[in-house]
Amino acid sequence: MSNAINPWIVLRVRGSVGVKKELLYTMGLLKLHRVNHAVVLQPTPSAKGMVEKVKDYVTYGELEEKTLEQLIQKRARLAGNKRLNADWMKKNGFSNIQQLAKAVWSGEKSLESKGVKPVFRLNPPSKGFERAGIKKPYTIKGALGYRGKEINALIKRMA
Repeated sequence: MSNAINPWIVLRVRGSVGVKKELLYTMGLLKLHRVNHAVVLQPTPSAKGMVEKVKDYVTYGELEEKTLEQLIQKRARLAGNKRLNADWMKKNGFSNIQQLAKAVWSGEKSLESKGVKPVFRLNPPSKGFERAGIKKPYTIKGALGYRGKEINALIKRMA
């Protein structure tokens, strides 16, 4: 299932106080239960619809393969909050993290199918979000909504 389109990374920016139950449910389906949690999605029509629905609480954009590799290296966890190690890599048919990142980025494999938690728990961004704050859209220097390729710089500041 090789995609010509880059996968998306979706990052929850805002909390759950005052949020409609319908939107909380959608964020739950996306596995975005807490602030600063991120997930990697293939941009299917259903995923696009869910992300569009919660765009006032998340930021998203196209993920670069190098950024995914860094995320997997630093933040990917197995059950029991264990890091990925050489034994796990061999057991699942990968020689290194670059190979795993390439398989996930191209859409051949998903992290969840290999026993890796699908959620990346990130730190708050160093030097904070943009000047206008987290309640404004990215287009006017806020933190919400579609960022395109610029999401990669934010993720690197948070990893």
